[in-house]
Amino acid sequence: MTIEGIIRMAKQAGFADEEIDTCQQIFIHFAKLVAQHEREACAKDLDEASGAAKNVDPQGFVWKAVKECADAIRARGQA
Repeated sequence: MTIEGIIRMAKQAGFADEEIDTCQQIFIHFAKLVAQHEREACAKDLDEASGAAKNVDPQGFVWKAVKECADAIRARGQA
């Protein structure tokens, strides 16, 4: 989600423009924390799935693909 999306939702929730301007840095920081938390939650789910796939995929194709997805999600937080 972009900061523009956060600001749009804040306006829908009833924040005035002046309040948004005052709180914008807080909104940006909050949005980054939420995104980081969501990325890690998704990556953890994929870690669990890759562990399960490892048991049923002796050649490792599925396991590696799922693990690469988890790594890609975590890398988005580094960009």
